[in-house]
Amino acid sequence: MRNLVTGGAGFIGCHLISELIMKEENVYCLDDFSSGKRFNLEKWAKNKNFHLIEHDITRPIDIDVDKIWHLACPASPYFYLKDPIKTSKTNYLGTLNALEIARKNNSPILFTSSSEVYGDPNIHPQNETYYGKVNSIGLRSCYSEGKRIAESLCFDYLRKHSVDVKIARIFNVYGEGMLEKDGRVLTNFICNALNKKSLDIFGDGEQTRSFCHIKDLIKGLIKFMNSNFNGPINLGNPYEEVSINKLAEIISKKINVTLKINRFPPLEDDPRKRKPSIKRANKLLNWNPQISLEDGLDDTIIYLKEIL
Repeated sequence: MRNLVTGGAGFIGCHLISELIMKEENVYCLDDFSSGKRFNLEKWAKNKNFHLIEHDITRPIDIDVDKIWHLACPASPYFYLKDPIKTSKTNYLGTLNALEIARKNNSPILFTSSSEVYGDPNIHPQNETYYGKVNSIGLRSCYSEGKRIAESLCFDYLRKHSVDVKIARIFNVYGEGMLEKDGRVLTNFICNALNKKSLDIFGDGEQTRSFCHIKDLIKGLIKFMNSNFNGPINLGNPYEEVSINKLAEIISKKINVTLKINRFPPLEDDPRKRKPSIKRANKLLNWNPQISLEDGLDDTIIYLKEIL
């Protein structure tokens, strides 16, 4: 089985590639390394089933493959706000080009969308039938609206060309393999705590997130790809919703440090609540996250401590 993984040098991509390689499948990793890192792929460099294609997915390319996992797009505000126009192009043109590969090969394509499509939601938890509340001209819109137009494009290809598309809406993933300068709250807190630096909290800190371990997510993505459903499907862990203040407290206790908290004004369009409804994933994929935040944080802290 020939798999194309776009954005394969990223956090989720390298874990997915590892799982596919261990199943002895052929993997074509496509990445331009604008946010992904080469060292994420080093262990597979000499594997006969691994093939690296250094290419910007916003430019068309023809590849003969059986399955497409379209992950290409920076997921952290730190990266996607560096060049918001490129982020928008990656979401639209990148997805268009990935869909064209799927159409030409008659291959299923799984697109990794995001909980950002729900914006700052009016319902809680968020289910797949909710249309969301997104600021279309805000700072984050290159990513949130980018994911929304990419979803629209996927379903247009399903309706117009019968392409087997699958849309996974991913909620706040973490675990081993995250970059120490990832820019997301969990890595910021852990790395600052390990370095005994203060923690920055924007707003009152009572905004909540639901964190899903990368190992659970990869199982969900594979189950989804092997299913007959097109989606969208939420993939996240709804069982341990925590506030940003509580997350700071948990991480400080685990690392056994007392840290100063710096308070800043709220970030523009920062969601107040984020928790997925995963009833659809439970029913259609028989998927449920298994790794607790307690255990997942321990592994993540050990990993980040080593690379720091």
